[in-house]
Amino acid sequence: MDANFPRMTGWKSGYDPAQVDSFFRRARESYNREAPQPGDLDARAVRTVGFDLVRKGYHVGVVDAALDRLEDAFAKQARDRMVSQAGHDAWIKELTRAAGSLRGRLERSTGERFNRAEKGEVGYDVGEVDDLCDRIHGYFTQGKAMSVDEVRRVLFRTRKGDGAYSEDQVDAFIDRVVEVMASVD
Repeated sequence: MDANFPRMTGWKSGYDPAQVDSFFRRARESYNREAPQPGDLDARAVRTVGFDLVRKGYHVGVVDAALDRLEDAFAKQARDRMVSQAGHDAWIKELTRAAGSLRGRLERSTGERFNRAEKGEVGYDVGEVDDLCDRIHGYFTQGKAMSVDEVRRVLFRTRKGDGAYSEDQVDAFIDRVVEVMASVD
C-alpha cells in the first residue's frame, strides 16, 4: 500500500515516490512489531532519512510533516517500551542522562558553544544559534514553553569563517535536542 501523498505539479520537484513509499512500508513494519529486531527503523532513522528530488514527486512539506509525526510515534513507543521493561524510574534516569549530555554546550558562554567554521567555510550565524541555545536552556532548566517542532524547523542564516559555527556540530546537537524533546512529549 502506497502512502499516497499529494504530488508536486508542473515542473516542480518533490520526494521520489518509490523511496518514500518504501520507507513508510518499512517504518510501518518496524513500528508494528511487538519487539524491535535488528534492522528495524527507529526515531533516529526517521529523523535522518533523505529522499531524492524528482519532477512531480511527493509534496516535500506534506511528507516532512508525516515524518515528524512518525518520529514522535517511534520516540513514544521507545519510551513506553522502556517504562514497561525497566520501569518509570529507569526512563527518567535515561532522559536525565540524555539531557545532561546537552548541558555542557548550553552552559558555555555566548559565542563559544561550538567550533567556529574554518576560514572561508560556510557555517551557521553565531548569534542565531546562541539565541536558540538560550531558549533550549530555558526549556530544560526553567520549563519555558518550546515545542520540538520549533527546534526541528529552525533555519539559521549562513555566514563564513569567524562569524559562523560549524554546521556539522550544530546539526548533531540539534538532532540530540530533538531526540530528547520528542521522548518527553
